[in-house]
Amino acid sequence: MAYGLIADKLSSNEFVLLDGATGTELERRGVPMDADAWCGPSVAEHGDVLRAIHEDYLNLGCDIITANTFASGPGMLRAAGQEHAHRFLIERAVAIAREAIAACGNDHSAVVAGSMSHMIPVLAGTDAVDPTLGEVPDGFIEDCEGHASALVDAGVDMILLEMMYHPHRAAIAMNAACATGLPVWFGLSLREGSNGSPVLFDQHAERPINELFDLLDARVSAVSIMHSRADLIEPAIEQLRLHWNGPIAVYPDSGHFEMPQWNFDDVMTPGAFADYATRWRDLGCCAIGGCCGLGPDHISELTAWREL
Repeated sequence: MAYGLIADKLSSNEFVLLDGATGTELERRGVPMDADAWCGPSVAEHGDVLRAIHEDYLNLGCDIITANTFASGPGMLRAAGQEHAHRFLIERAVAIAREAIAACGNDHSAVVAGSMSHMIPVLAGTDAVDPTLGEVPDGFIEDCEGHASALVDAGVDMILLEMMYHPHRAAIAMNAACATGLPVWFGLSLREGSNGSPVLFDQHAERPINELFDLLDARVSAVSIMHSRADLIEPAIEQLRLHWNGPIAVYPDSGHFEMPQWNFDDVMTPGAFADYATRWRDLGCCAIGGCCGLGPDHISELTAWREL
């Protein structure tokens, strides 16, 4: 299924089923996470587990599956001493996604999305980036351009810009992604602010959501609210709708990160996820899936919507 079919669905407000987590699902299934680079290096030795995860999502009817490339860019791999391997890891991750599609047969076509972020190395035991690296580390532009180029060469159908929350880094990542000519979805990531309202995910500053709205232009095919607590998403949609009249996707997380592990203790039930998702669809969101902590059991709650 080429991206054109996804574009047609979005333009007619038909439902698009996204997949759920890959990185945290690898961890849930016993794959060790790298202490410095999280899930990126795992494809080198645990491709069979990743392939099975993709197949599970495909067998639920997901229209988009996400290659395990979020943490495979040179910037994230540098701290682990694996910067040299970033193109190999991206190529392998995309190939595994394609293998999963082929294994599921002709009735299980799907678009392969390449995940790309402006994340930089995260402090151990936290979900906060290392502030000593600066707001825009040296070489960051080249890192983003290298990540985007590797995704194109690996053959992804689209790019998911994920965990966008820092205005300067987000602008750089977006320019690199959009320069590829591939469809780009721009993914905002949120946390709870001091007054209880959603703010951008940045752990070192309380940034209002609208700090990123100037980046939303005709180069963007859809805007996602992702890797964010489910109860923060509806008020964020209200703000987003004042600045963006295009397609909106939602894929929340559940639980919390303590680098390099995901804490699954407080992950929402599939039923609770379905209740939230029903509300988001009623608000006009035409693509829904899951992020960290949310796996196939959660996505299975949405499969009936593909037939409506």
